[in-house]
Amino acid sequence: MTRLYLARARRKGLSSVLPAAALMPLQRTGLDPVPALGETREREPVTRLPLPVSLNVWLVTGYDEAKAVLGDAKRFSNDFTNLVGQAGVTAEDNPGGLGFTDPPAHTRLRKLLTPEFTMRRLARLTPEIEAIVEQQLDAMAAADQPVDLVTEFAVPIPSLVISELLGVPYGDRAEFQKLSVTRFDVFEGVGSSLGAMSQSLEYLHGVVRKQREEPGDGLLGALIRDHGDEVSDRELAELADGVLTGGFETTASMLALGALVLLQDRPLLERVRDDDEVVPGLVEELLRYLTVVQVAFPRFAREDVEIGGTRIAEGDVVLCSLSGADRDAALGEDVERFDPDRAPTSHLAFGHGLHRCIGAELARMELRAAYPALVRRFPDIRLAVPASELEFRKASIVYGLDSLPVYVK
Repeated sequence: MTRLYLARARRKGLSSVLPAAALMPLQRTGLDPVPALGETREREPVTRLPLPVSLNVWLVTGYDEAKAVLGDAKRFSNDFTNLVGQAGVTAEDNPGGLGFTDPPAHTRLRKLLTPEFTMRRLARLTPEIEAIVEQQLDAMAAADQPVDLVTEFAVPIPSLVISELLGVPYGDRAEFQKLSVTRFDVFEGVGSSLGAMSQSLEYLHGVVRKQREEPGDGLLGALIRDHGDEVSDRELAELADGVLTGGFETTASMLALGALVLLQDRPLLERVRDDDEVVPGLVEELLRYLTVVQVAFPRFAREDVEIGGTRIAEGDVVLCSLSGADRDAALGEDVERFDPDRAPTSHLAFGHGLHRCIGAELARMELRAAYPALVRRFPDIRLAVPASELEFRKASIVYGLDSLPVYVK
């Protein structure tokens, strides 16, 4: 929803006049949060954020403070209705799904999805993930040089994996992938992005109707077989759209940014190529260090509450900076530095608490498969332009690269 707000802000010409402090949590210098974010965390881990809305908005940058907010569903609400009437938001804008619901509705919907995201259930996707990765590597090998690692590798892999997970028919996957990409191009054109969101939901409604008639082997088919009488077509489409929203752009950004880390550290690239044991720890440290989802879904205080010594009033909005929290010294020593040998941390890259990303293990599976496959297929892979010339997103909820040109041969 924050994305929708920013889209509306751009359409109204507000993005150019927002206070710098309001944009600060969405900005970075290369792979690192801007210094002001760390300075804010050290000075005041809960601080007022200036935004042109009538609500009081608080930014939480400290690890302990963010974890306290994200883990407290009793005192902080995610319900979409809290946003209606703010910044032009209407009830019709409600995207549904898990992200903007509270218990008991959230509990019911998450209970439907959880069995489909267990490690045992997801294991069936391992051969498909590996095949999708190899398919994209083949395409890169056949392409003219240089190759854009974003469009040829990072974007197609999660899109095709989610297609497989949901049970999207093979003949529809090209269109599904196109919608997946277009809907996230907020800063390339609001009309295009919002239109694609609507098209995506409309398309998924059609998939759900077909699955009602003949349930397939994917997530939608399983939900219809096991819970068909308990869930409406609208809810199924919204859940599927939530899976797309949570699992596509985030994983695509991780694949590209993580590859950039490897490309700038040849000894590490060679370790990943030669040693399977380094990969799980590498992935966890990349997730923490990059934390591509920079700000969590907004929370709304249900009552007066104190977080980090700061009083937050009932009805106030709280935004947790995940990228700021994951660079907090509370997570360990020297956390501003990327260290692939760092002991596992309880990072917040997937959020925390009731609304922690349900697809976290699927994302890990994709990353663990893709990174080593990439550097083994192309041991001489290298940047095609100086790192200083790479274009990063300027102010984005999900941080990422616009393109990543590489030579693979």
